[in-house]
Amino acid sequence: MKEEELHEAGEELYEHHRFVADAGQNPLRIDKFLFNLLGNTSRNKIQEAGRSGSLRVNSKVVKANYRVKAGDLVQVVLAHPPREIELIPEDIPLDILYEDQDVCILNKQAGMVVHPAYGHYKGTLVNALLHHMKSLPQVKEHERPGLVHRLDKDTSGVMVVALNDYALSHLSRQFFERSTDRLYTALVWGDVKEAEGRIVGHIGRSLQDRKQMAVFPEGNMGKHAVTHYRVLERFGFTTLVECRLETGRTHQIRVHMKYAGHTLFGDQRYGGNKILKGLNTAKYKQFIQNCFELMPHQALHARTLGIGHPRSEKRLSFHTELPPAFEALCAKWRTYSSALSTD
Repeated sequence: MKEEELHEAGEELYEHHRFVADAGQNPLRIDKFLFNLLGNTSRNKIQEAGRSGSLRVNSKVVKANYRVKAGDLVQVVLAHPPREIELIPEDIPLDILYEDQDVCILNKQAGMVVHPAYGHYKGTLVNALLHHMKSLPQVKEHERPGLVHRLDKDTSGVMVVALNDYALSHLSRQFFERSTDRLYTALVWGDVKEAEGRIVGHIGRSLQDRKQMAVFPEGNMGKHAVTHYRVLERFGFTTLVECRLETGRTHQIRVHMKYAGHTLFGDQRYGGNKILKGLNTAKYKQFIQNCFELMPHQALHARTLGIGHPRSEKRLSFHTELPPAFEALCAKWRTYSSALSTD
């Protein structure tokens, strides 16, 4: 039995495993077949993947009792939540847009880390969800909120959280198959010339700075990534754009827009917290400084998320308005741009 490939997304938290059964493989239930190969995965998790349609043999969906035969191509998409260093429930307010027994849709605030990690052991979205779930009678005590995607600490907007293993597996498959709809609003430096466009370029860890991601246009490193953009409003030295993710790599919009010559406004990690376009005057410099103080992080908001409900498969779409600071930032640029055009 040979493992052909393993895919693990950046912003999307799942693994895609692909195996080809050896010529000498005797018929064996697929859940046992995969359990023997995936040492860190429970058989129950594999069975949940089968119930949610995330098991495939020779490109066809199968159940967990399918018997793998010699030469079969076996594929499975498994939810792969990040290691939770501390699971301490905390009474942190959540802006919940929708909730039922399977999913919780919420509007994450900028400044909130999604899950516990080194340097962020408390105050995360997961800590808040653990406290919130205590009040949900349909959620068993041992279950934990399941992340299938994440947003950067300083990116606000809509997220979906799975409330049981079935939903976790089903949603992971949707993100893997790119059947979700994700729209972001971003303010970027410069006047984006084309009304709309498509940015294609592999994204991987930067060779110069391991805290940053970078685009590898030749595709020799990193992972395939595609971002679609559309201009919403022009402010002269900055542009408000809508970005649609086709893939979900770490920092994808931030890295792709910088690669296209339009770094996100206020993005400290990628140099957007400096004056990249505009006038060399004291008045303009003060204006930009006031903008940075108004919104001291990247101007990026996850505005819309569309998913298929894990159980009913009904299409659900959720929309969130720009946070007040982001709205105020756009208003400030709108006023400045208008005054500039009349000078």
